[in-house]
Amino acid sequence: MTTPQIIRFCFIAALWIAICTLLIMSSERITLYTIFVIAASGIVVFVPLYKKYRRDGSAHNK
Repeated sequence: MTTPQIIRFCFIAALWIAICTLLIMSSERITLYTIFVIAASGIVVFVPLYKKYRRDGSAHNK
């Protein structure tokens, strides 16, 4: 991964953490639904990024 890609990844991760923190702080208690929403959003955000950067990195090395 190049430096701009790392910066983009860190920025997206920081935004995701901030939104998850707001979600946790706004709810009165942590429920299974809240945990599910956080896990599902993490999968939706980070799996495509992982696949993109992993594929670009392996294709670039060949």
